[in-house]
Amino acid sequence: DESLIEAAIANIKLRQMRQLESNNSRAMQFVNSFIKGSDWADEVGMLDRLAKITKADVVEWANKYLGENSYVVVYKHQGVNPRNNKIIAPAITPIATNRDKQSDFLTEISGSYVAPIEPVFVDYEKDLSKSEFSKGIEMLYKQNENNDIVTAALRFETGNSTNPALSLAFEYLSYLGTPTRSADEFALEEYQIAGNHSFNVGDNSTTITVNGLSENLGQMLDIVEDLLLNAVPDEDILNNLKADELMARQMAKANQNSCSSALNRYVIYGQEYIRSVTLSDEKLMSLSSDELLSLVKDFIKKEHTILYYGPQSEADAKKVFEGHHHYSDNPEKLDKKYTQKQLVNQSKVYIAPYDSRQFNYIQYSDRGEKFSMKDVPAIELFNEYFGGGMNTIVFQEMREARALAYSAGAFLSSPSFKDDTYSFYARIGSQNDKLKAAVEAFDLIINEMPESDKSFQIAKAGLESVLRTNRTTGMAVLNSYLNARELGLTEPLAKVVYDNLADLTMADLLACQKKWIKGRTYIYGILGDSKDLDMKYLNTLGSVQEVSLDELFGYK
Repeated sequence: DESLIEAAIANIKLRQMRQLESNNSRAMQFVNSFIKGSDWADEVGMLDRLAKITKADVVEWANKYLGENSYVVVYKHQGVNPRNNKIIAPAITPIATNRDKQSDFLTEISGSYVAPIEPVFVDYEKDLSKSEFSKGIEMLYKQNENNDIVTAALRFETGNSTNPALSLAFEYLSYLGTPTRSADEFALEEYQIAGNHSFNVGDNSTTITVNGLSENLGQMLDIVEDLLLNAVPDEDILNNLKADELMARQMAKANQNSCSSALNRYVIYGQEYIRSVTLSDEKLMSLSSDELLSLVKDFIKKEHTILYYGPQSEADAKKVFEGHHHYSDNPEKLDKKYTQKQLVNQSKVYIAPYDSRQFNYIQYSDRGEKFSMKDVPAIELFNEYFGGGMNTIVFQEMREARALAYSAGAFLSSPSFKDDTYSFYARIGSQNDKLKAAVEAFDLIINEMPESDKSFQIAKAGLESVLRTNRTTGMAVLNSYLNARELGLTEPLAKVVYDNLADLTMADLLACQKKWIKGRTYIYGILGDSKDLDMKYLNTLGSVQEVSLDELFGYK
């Protein structure tokens, strides 16, 4: 099909336009050209050369390079490595950190004058517009002044916490066709117009998104809403999807990172939350096509928000939605649910099994404290100073000075909605035999935070640099507004931090640590092999409870 070549070029052009929206991608184009030794004019003119390629050229290339023997076979062997010998860890003497010293080279570089970049913060009154599209449907609009790409989303305030089958329903939908289009025809039609759609189901919200060339927005909406309203069930696809999900669940339990993430979620939100957002294996297997498709079929008849970022005027964008969006004049009202974290009133230790010579560890604390605007700047600076990166106290003390962790971090998490609370997290990844020393050292620096004027100045300058250079653009402007509205804010928190950062001192940082961090009560979560862990020590931290992987993940 000769038309596929034109479609391929259109999709490459769209991808390049997307890349040019990012400063990092722009810089990498120069870097890659330099590495390849290519002429920059050739890089710029690539699309013009692609336009000259014919079907015969593609066939000739495929016959030359994609022959019968043009493949690689990789075998994966599972089992115990017979040469996996244990190495006895040598004794390590802590080193004295020299964070207050710097080399002559750093001094010279630091003394160089660089004109500061002026910060730019989102103005929620000027940088976007807000209107009622129809009863129960809000529209947020921002114009794209850079290119012809449009991103449009339908956001519904409901998700897995309302019905844990929603994720599976939308995943199932993505494999189906309708009476007028097969799944392959959907994919081909979108490819030909350089457009695509996606479904994203979270705990408390669901988003249906289309993006591509602005001129094709109406066609993209027609495609995705045809699928939503008229999907034809396919039992073979559903059975395969269920089998894939069961296999993915078992693979997740065999992966240390997945198990660590599940433990963190269990510690922070609790077992009841896990059950409420997760389908059991039995429930998963019992779901029918009719049940799943009924969840999505009337989705666009519910209350929702339209988010538009594209080159069309607001009036023209509304006309496209009026002509192609199947909304209801009397949409079903949705009451948004919010996920609440666990409050920590007494110390507990959860141990989850994982056969490894390393453990992953989290300590979590939430005292129920609500959002405090006046403390926002100091908390942001504390996170930057204490646990935000390689220059922080946590990294230097736990990894560099004491060699007690492969990875370590800590931060105070701020509320994301009005009734949300502040939580403190600390994490470690280390060897089993270092558990006691690592936890004790971490506890020491958390409660008796080391003071370093040099580190303070680095943290302050680093945070200021981030605030000066970060830019919120495109669709992120609309999402920033929605996030701020959840807290009842009229301006972004980044502006609040920047406006107050210059006046903060080391004394303010110490006061913040004393008020928000010192003396907390924790729930501890440890992923590792209990036979190799110091259980006697863990019992000193709080009541110890072993938790199975089934309990962590919410399925067998």
